[in-house]
Amino acid sequence: MQKVFKSCYDLDKKCYETYGLTEDILMEHAARGMAEYIQNHFDKGSSVLIVAGVGNNGADGIVLARQLHGEYDVRLVVPFGVKSEMAKLQLQRADALGVKRITELHDADVIVDAIFGAGLNRNIDEKVQHILHQLNSFQGHKIACDVPTGVSQNGVLVPMAFRGDVTITMGAYKEALYLDDSKDDIGKIIRVDLGVSSILYEGDSDTFVLESFDLKLPSRVAQSTHKGDFGHAAIFCGEKEGAGIIAGMAAATFGAGLTTLVVHAKVSPPAYLMHATVVPDNASALAIGMGLGEHFECEFLQKYVVESHLPIVLDADSFHSEEILSVLEQKEREIVITPHPKEFIVMWKILTGEQLTVSEVQAKRFEMVRKFNARYPHVTLLLKGANMLIMQEERLYINPLGSSKLSKGGSGDVLSGLIVSLLAQGYMAIDAAIQASLALVTAAQNYDGSSYSMLPVDLIDEVGRLEL
Repeated sequence: MQKVFKSCYDLDKKCYETYGLTEDILMEHAARGMAEYIQNHFDKGSSVLIVAGVGNNGADGIVLARQLHGEYDVRLVVPFGVKSEMAKLQLQRADALGVKRITELHDADVIVDAIFGAGLNRNIDEKVQHILHQLNSFQGHKIACDVPTGVSQNGVLVPMAFRGDVTITMGAYKEALYLDDSKDDIGKIIRVDLGVSSILYEGDSDTFVLESFDLKLPSRVAQSTHKGDFGHAAIFCGEKEGAGIIAGMAAATFGAGLTTLVVHAKVSPPAYLMHATVVPDNASALAIGMGLGEHFECEFLQKYVVESHLPIVLDADSFHSEEILSVLEQKEREIVITPHPKEFIVMWKILTGEQLTVSEVQAKRFEMVRKFNARYPHVTLLLKGANMLIMQEERLYINPLGSSKLSKGGSGDVLSGLIVSLLAQGYMAIDAAIQASLALVTAAQNYDGSSYSMLPVDLIDEVGRLEL
C-alpha cells in the first residue's frame, strides 16, 4: 500500500527548503529513473525518440536525452522551443554534449512523451494533439514522463492523451493517474525517487493505492473448529435468482461457515447453499440488492433489513429503494455499499435530490466519493470501476488492479458475496471491502482462459485457489 497525493508541489518544496536539494538535482534523479528503465529493458544502440515541452517536464526529457546520449541513438524533438529557466539550461547542456536534435517525428524503439506533466489545467491545443496522434500511431515502446500529456491535474482527458505503455511518475503517486477515463493512456505506473527516500519525500496522506501483496486471505489456522466459528452469511435472493445464487457461491467459497439464501420462491442453488424464507436467527451478516427487484414486501424488509443490527452489504437494486437506503443512517452498524456509477447517481438523487450524470461521476470520482464520505463517514463506499475507490472515515483506498475480464454480468455479485463472507467472519467493513476487492481482481488475473470468456463461476473457482 502506497500513499497517493493530489499534488507534489509541497513535497518538492520541502526538498528545496528543508533538505537543500535544488530543482536541478531533482531533475537529474527524475531523468535517471527513466534512463534506468530504458537501460534495463532495451539494448544499447536502440533508438530513443524524446519529445520535450517548453517547461520543466520538457526539461526532464532533455536531461534524459543527455544521460542516454552516447549509448543510445537519441533523437530529441523540441517542437515549441523552451521557456522555463531549467529547460533552457538543460537544452544548453544537451547541445554542448552534441545530443541530436531533429524536427520531424519518426518511429523509434522507445518513444518518450515529456511535453506536459502533472498539473495540466487546460485543454491541449490542436498542434499538441497532432503530435500526440503521430506518437500514438508509432509502434515503439511508449513512456510517459510523470503524467501522460493530455491527462489533466484531475485525471480527465483534455481532450485526448499520449497513450503510454508505462508512466514513470516522479517522487510520489498522484491521484491524476487513477481516474478511469485515463487508465488506458497511463499503462503501468512506476514511481522513481528524486534523490531522497520516499519515506522522507512524502508527507501525510489519507489516500492510498493498494498493491497485490496487500491481499490477506481468511485464515484457518486453528484445528479444533466448527462451521459456526466462521460466521453465517444471509443473502437475499430476489426476482433474478441467479444473482443471489452467485453471491452465495462466492460467500461460501471465501470461507463463510454457513451461507443461506433468503427466498420467497423455490430456487435451485448448489447443494451446499441453504435457503430459508426468513433471515436465520444465527446469521452474522447480510447482503441485499443483487437481482432483488421488488420481490420482498416493505414490512419484511423493515423487519429483517432496516431493523437488523447485522453487518450488511448493499448492492444493485438496493440503490433504488429509499427504505433500504435508510440503513445508511445507522452509525453503529458495519455497512458496505458497492454501486457502479449508474447506481451511484440513482442513490445520490434519493439521498440528496441532486441529479448527476454517469459522465459527471466518472469525471469526478474522487470528489464524489469524498462528498459521500462527508455525509456518511461511517459507511464504507466501494465505487466500482476500472479503478475501484473504497472510502470510509476520510481514508480513501484505490484498487487499480482490475481488468476487462471482470466486465461481465455477475462479477459484481461475486464481489458482494466475497464482502458479506468476510463480514460474516467478523471483519470490519473497510477491511472486508478492501480484501474482497483484492481477492476479486487477483482471481481475475489468475484466470488463464480467453480475456472475454471468464464466467462468474470461473471467477469463484479462482477465488478458491488463491494462495499467498
